[in-house]
Amino acid sequence: MPRKSRIDAPGALHHVIGRGINRQKIFSDKNDYRNFLERVGDLLSESKTSCYAWALIPNHFHLLLRTGNAPLPTVMQRLLTGYAVTYNGRHRRTGHLFQNRYKSILCQEDAYLLELVRYIHLNPLRAKKVPDYKALGRFPYCGHSAILGRRKHDWQDTEYILRLFGGKEGTARRRYSEFVGKGVQLGRRPELTGGGLLRSHGGWEGVKALRISGEYQKGDERILGDGDFVNEVLAQAGEKYEQKYRMQAEGYDLKKLTDRVAELMEMDSEEIMDSVRDRKRIRARSILCYWATEMLGIRQIKLSKILNQTQPAISYAVRRGRSIVKAQSLTIE
Repeated sequence: MPRKSRIDAPGALHHVIGRGINRQKIFSDKNDYRNFLERVGDLLSESKTSCYAWALIPNHFHLLLRTGNAPLPTVMQRLLTGYAVTYNGRHRRTGHLFQNRYKSILCQEDAYLLELVRYIHLNPLRAKKVPDYKALGRFPYCGHSAILGRRKHDWQDTEYILRLFGGKEGTARRRYSEFVGKGVQLGRRPELTGGGLLRSHGGWEGVKALRISGEYQKGDERILGDGDFVNEVLAQAGEKYEQKYRMQAEGYDLKKLTDRVAELMEMDSEEIMDSVRDRKRIRARSILCYWATEMLGIRQIKLSKILNQTQPAISYAVRRGRSIVKAQSLTIE
């Protein structure tokens, strides 16, 4: 059965899980942890991706991210590929380091943000990497200590989480710690890692109760949220999917798209593709990058090669192009 495509959108909240192949270690020493965190910091800062919670365990990791100006798959590909190459080189190994693709679950923020922060930050305790909850506050490979103010990571948005617990920093940290501490007795909570609507109603027992009452809700393993949220996300993803293939069926490719942008900007198509950088060309390329990724599904890494620009530059162009299109109400047809 073919695997489903990932669902992503600017500002979307994702619980990302990556595991070592055959449950093997992906972190073998302090240098591995340090290298991974440095890469996370650089990529999240560069792509304006927010991180609210994270935990590194020897054979897997958890990240709670909000998509910034680069798609989640782009950020994760750069992170995992770069780290795997370095890890294999340091430990003189070959082959895949990670098990299949990383897992990403798009989450309904209002219902699950704090539950996921608590679940992720309790991972080291559940994995017995620390002896008790008090020791978790000193564990270096988890975002819990940063929210408590004992460590600092510029790329971790601790303020956003603390504001949810109160206006005063000291009070907010105490309430946060109490909230996380109460989660110790809740155990592993598979309902937060499986995705889909069934997790929203108390597991399978909750789903059975709904079915007995005649109430049914939409489910999808890539999404953590209630039925309405799942339906909304799938509808938006479906619209993009259908739009992509409709554009292709009508003969739109990158060349035709470039011609359309040139027409709108009153310039030649060759000017958009050349290496000259002026205000008009930059705006045209930004529109092209946005429509190419949004309408045709062309990957940013491919555009970077075509336009001879770095991938971060393409990500920024997509974001700028989106703003231009919306501000001027431009249409592709």
